[in-house]
Amino acid sequence: MSSPTSSAPVPVEGEGRSRRAIAELFAISFLVLFLELACIRWFGSSVVFLTFFTNIVLMASFLGISVGCLAASRKVRLMDALIPLTLAATAAAVGTLWAYGHFSQVMVDVGDQQSPQLIYFGTDARIKDPSRFVVPMEAVAGLFFLLIALMFTGPGQELGRRLDAIGDRVVAYTVDILGSLAGIVSFGLLSYLRAPAVAWFAVAMAIAWTFTKRWRKTQLVLAAAALGTVWLADWPRDMQGVETEVTWSPYYQVKYKPRYKSIDVNNLGFQGMLPMGLGGPAYMLPHLMNRDAGGKPFEDVLIVGAGSGNDVAAALAQGASHVDAVEIDPVINGLGRLHHPDRPYSDPRVTIHLDDGRSFVRRTERKYDLISYAVVDSLALHSGYSSVRLESFLFTEQAFRDVKSKLKPGGVFVMYNYYRRGWVVSRLAGLAEKVFGAPPLVFSLPFQETITPEDDQRDHITFLIAGDPDSATVKAIRDRLAKDRAFWISPQPRINAGLDGYAAAPPLIPGAPPFHRIGPARVETTPGELTPSDDWPFLYLRTATIPALTWRGAAVVGTLSLALLAVMAPVRRARPNGLMFFLGAGFMLLETKAVVHMALLFGATWVVNSVVFAAILVMILASNLYVLTVRPKRLAPYYALLVAALLVNAMVPMATFLALPVATRTIASCLVVFLPVFFAGVIFATAFRDSQRPDIDFGSNVAGVILGGLSENLSLVLGFDRLLLVAVAYYLLSAAFRPRT
Repeated sequence: MSSPTSSAPVPVEGEGRSRRAIAELFAISFLVLFLELACIRWFGSSVVFLTFFTNIVLMASFLGISVGCLAASRKVRLMDALIPLTLAATAAAVGTLWAYGHFSQVMVDVGDQQSPQLIYFGTDARIKDPSRFVVPMEAVAGLFFLLIALMFTGPGQELGRRLDAIGDRVVAYTVDILGSLAGIVSFGLLSYLRAPAVAWFAVAMAIAWTFTKRWRKTQLVLAAAALGTVWLADWPRDMQGVETEVTWSPYYQVKYKPRYKSIDVNNLGFQGMLPMGLGGPAYMLPHLMNRDAGGKPFEDVLIVGAGSGNDVAAALAQGASHVDAVEIDPVINGLGRLHHPDRPYSDPRVTIHLDDGRSFVRRTERKYDLISYAVVDSLALHSGYSSVRLESFLFTEQAFRDVKSKLKPGGVFVMYNYYRRGWVVSRLAGLAEKVFGAPPLVFSLPFQETITPEDDQRDHITFLIAGDPDSATVKAIRDRLAKDRAFWISPQPRINAGLDGYAAAPPLIPGAPPFHRIGPARVETTPGELTPSDDWPFLYLRTATIPALTWRGAAVVGTLSLALLAVMAPVRRARPNGLMFFLGAGFMLLETKAVVHMALLFGATWVVNSVVFAAILVMILASNLYVLTVRPKRLAPYYALLVAALLVNAMVPMATFLALPVATRTIASCLVVFLPVFFAGVIFATAFRDSQRPDIDFGSNVAGVILGGLSENLSLVLGFDRLLLVAVAYYLLSAAFRPRT
């Protein structure tokens, strides 16, 4: 293959040049990883509904890096376009958000949300009708996929040129990994400090400016303009001019509106704070039904998804002696502590746990009279690497068994939400019956006698109350309903305080607003209904299939990727490396499984995510050190070890690890998750060591990551354990492309 043109740095013997190349490679690697994380967080929150498709941002950044590396030998300097492109992309994001907020006749169609295959909470605020202009979500995602990919071509080109400039390829790759690791740690620190988004982009723009060569003064102005557009997305007033307080938590952009005591996350309505004496009777429903059925107040209560404190306030008002309030987001919890009118988090009976709900339930040694899933819907993915949402592992068979094990004799499990579709209610009811051995009580507000899988439940809040067949609480509620046929609740909580709600007809209280009827609903089930599990944790996916929206999105990503590669990368002059391409595809699936596996075992928190990504990079460093020290000549043994490790990982269910003691679970999980990373790293580093065109080879590897990202959608059909069989196939394909020397 031809050598790089004179526009790219040429390897020069000399300590000074080598040190400069290493320093620049470290800086550009830092920038790539840091900017990637910033874009995933910011565009996911600022572009309407992109919060559910952050893997689009991830794949766009990988595509840009790949195209840039493949174009490392071209004379044009792509890096000079990074700051202008950042301004264009951020301005488009703010413009899209503004347009959607101001033009009610515009609707973004997210997988036909009126009859969805996969439910995205919050997307159904506007319904499709002939008077509205409908924009497909895949068109919105495609636009920002292209803009973000173009942003990253400049850093990708600089990365490829620096890799070319360092003679020892393994040393160069090690420096790249060290820079990436520094980028993860730095962004994690800013997340911990709750730094605003403008601070993230200020860091990225400052580094990017040092690599620009043309129009440097103009570039400073454009960088300031880009930071201005990022700041506009945090404007301290909403679209209606209402004052807001904007904070970036590690999970969301959080907007608090003091006038309404309400919280939006990622520009979607989330929750409001209600004084229990004046409103919010639904929060008290399980407590009131238990009280009027003759039960004692729930003394020990666990609330998962405690949010800003409404459920905590309701439990305290109804006589709870201890409440464990679990909330994953520290900013939302902090807003509740400061602003909730009932000040529930200041009550000495309450213990706050900033943790993942599944992880807390599994670790706590306390037993409870009531465990409640309180409107648990995250409105966000766990990470950009998978289709798993923050709350996905709460709604699996294994999670329900964890809940059951933490109930006192006779204790009850309550979950409620606006579940959107009848088949979600049916699935939850079937799952509860399977775990608890008795069908749950199901109530819908407004009242429904029957809930069918096809029912539209968007305007119905549905409660499910589950317990063992011998649960005294569930039996007492069931008996009273059988006797009196209904339970009545007033929208004014003070009226409920001195009233027995069980009666055949609503109470007659002069001047009182109409009562809401509560009665058991018969839930129709679908034969062969899927049961969400830790391997297939997709409560909101109707069948084990890849939805049409996902297929269309993949087509958009694939088409734009091929077009960008054809236009910007010298594919005719430099053939992509098949070995590196399939190594990238396999490694992406390895990362996905590692993130999902560790989130299940140790919690779906941002800290766990950051530690896992950092640990993966450390394992790659270890494999690089191994290659530098041992200098392996043959790859076949490492392929054999890699495939064996992947097959073990695929065949051993993740639930197996949950049964192990904590220390054993940690060691076993790290071995199963990170050993394949080590062997894959050895294979890559050995192949990269002998590379004649590191820019092309590295670009090919990153391009393969896009294939791996698209293949992650197969988890919707296969589950996450068997997804590794796809990774095995990719690694075997990479072996088939090894040069025969």
